[in-house]
Amino acid sequence: MDIKELKFLDIQSTVNKSTTGQAVAKEPSSASAGRLVQSDKNSHPQVTSSSSSQASTGPITILRRASSNSRGQTQGVPKKNSVRTESAGGPGRSKDDECFGKKHDEDLDTDFDFEGNLALFDKAAVFSEIDGSGSHSGRAQRHSAQAEQKTYRHDENILEGKPVVYRQISVPQQGGREYCTDSGLVVPSIPYELHKRLLSAAERFGLSVERRLEAVGVCASQMALTLLGGPNRLTPKNNHQRPTVILLCGPHIQGAQGISCGRHLANHDVEVILLLPSFVKMQQLVTSEVNLYSRTSGKQVASIKDLPVSPVDLVINCLDCHENQLLREQSWYQAAADWANQNRAPVLSIDPPAGVQHSVEAKWTLSLGLPLPLPDADSRIYLCDIGIPKLVFQEVGISYHSPFGCKFVIPLHPA
Repeated sequence: MDIKELKFLDIQSTVNKSTTGQAVAKEPSSASAGRLVQSDKNSHPQVTSSSSSQASTGPITILRRASSNSRGQTQGVPKKNSVRTESAGGPGRSKDDECFGKKHDEDLDTDFDFEGNLALFDKAAVFSEIDGSGSHSGRAQRHSAQAEQKTYRHDENILEGKPVVYRQISVPQQGGREYCTDSGLVVPSIPYELHKRLLSAAERFGLSVERRLEAVGVCASQMALTLLGGPNRLTPKNNHQRPTVILLCGPHIQGAQGISCGRHLANHDVEVILLLPSFVKMQQLVTSEVNLYSRTSGKQVASIKDLPVSPVDLVINCLDCHENQLLREQSWYQAAADWANQNRAPVLSIDPPAGVQHSVEAKWTLSLGLPLPLPDADSRIYLCDIGIPKLVFQEVGISYHSPFGCKFVIPLHPA
């Protein structure tokens, strides 16, 4: 098929459709068209066939759209007017009225008849059906009887027992003060003369002074370990934070009790420093306890200057004596008491005397067997069991029942 004639048509779009509304077309010049046709014929060879020679072909027209002058302008699309549909409620009714109309509000104003519905429930018939009998009053009485029964805690015995007697210790001579334990048992105080007779009777029955010193040392060391933090402080992981305890002891039985306590503390990885002045003559019990203490890792000093200046964890006071009150006037005693009061560490006093003003302010006080009438102070009183049998108390006229329970050291509170 041969192309006989090729035409290019230019179509110009109107700039303003509202004014013109017509398109202007321009015909290309014959010269340019001829050149294009001639170049096309030269570049493409003529192909003939039997079918193409017989077919009649028409001119091919190529349309070329001209650029519009209104490029970049947007044509406005007329907005469709929203037509408000009228509902069944009438014209101008909002959507809220259609959903929450007066027809529904009227139903909400009606209250539920609780009394009428409750009257329909026959409780007597239901209970009689459950019990299998028509008597409802008997069931109500059983319910009231069960409600009146006493309720018990998980640690109380449901079996009825004898009433608890809280005053289980009676003494022939009152010391002037009474204490009570955590469980409410009353523990009276005794004067020093009766306390001394009690210890002498225990010695006659075999509880020697050495055994008593050991019992006091064990109880005092257990209390001190608890005050130092117990298992939270004394663990293998805290070897770099070992507690430090200072022992202030005199050359008497009370000092020997403190040295025994220091020996047990040193055996439990506590850094112990014993202050014991150098005396020309000391009791044999004190010398024996010092020899045992020297076999531990604890230190012993004879002067206040050798004690640490920084605060320590605990100070154990065993300076006072029940018999010899003249020691309080000596220089070493006053220097040790001043050091203990100036150091900010808490103080534990073991078996302090009664009836005198204590030179060292103690936070805790440990008494032996039965408490002495100690003066009113901020110190907390504790009592330790030194192993005196019940019949030994009876030898001195004391009706005794142990208030310790499962412990060897118990706190006492003013009654």
